[in-house]
Amino acid sequence: MNISKNDTAIVVIDPQNDVLSETGVSWDLVGESVKDNKTVENIERIFKAAKQCDFEVFISPHYYYPTDYNWKFAGTLEQMMLGVKEFTRSGPLTLDGFLGSGADWLDRYKPFIEDGKTIVVSPHKVYGPQSNDLVLQLRKRNLSKVILLGMLANLCVEAHLRDLIEQGFEVLVVKDATAAPHHPELGDGYKAALINFGYVANAVLSTDDVIEAMA
Repeated sequence: MNISKNDTAIVVIDPQNDVLSETGVSWDLVGESVKDNKTVENIERIFKAAKQCDFEVFISPHYYYPTDYNWKFAGTLEQMMLGVKEFTRSGPLTLDGFLGSGADWLDRYKPFIEDGKTIVVSPHKVYGPQSNDLVLQLRKRNLSKVILLGMLANLCVEAHLRDLIEQGFEVLVVKDATAAPHHPELGDGYKAALINFGYVANAVLSTDDVIEAMA
């Protein structure tokens, strides 16, 4: 997979407090994996390299609004997320209570995301981009390749990977700029994700290798 700023996008999934901050509601499940991978630091390194090398950056966020809590059914991890009000916002047309909340970006990422150039797409509601406008935004810019990173490895990252591949994109996953839950009954989500990344993605590389390829 050849990486070029002319046809390759950086897509960061859920760079949000609830999954990357020690104060986030999901830290007990994902914190160990985040620390082991240096996920927070590696996402920041990709942001810096992307801005320095003029790659277009997209954020695919996860938000739940009050009306979403009226859903009649949900999968296993969805139930957990809805139960702890992960990524919750007061509504789609207001930012009341957003600043510093679990749905907000990590403070260290804000200079990259809020620079007036980064594209924040509409929120995905479960795991994949089928429910947001990521693909439209990529297509409108003639971007056919994606460098994919963010949270969580075995859920939103893998779901984005699979859909983007089905949509005809080439996709590289940054394996240490992500992390996953380690659940006592459900198992090691990161290990499961790495196996599937290897089977599905066009490339799976470390942050060091990706930054070198972007230069």
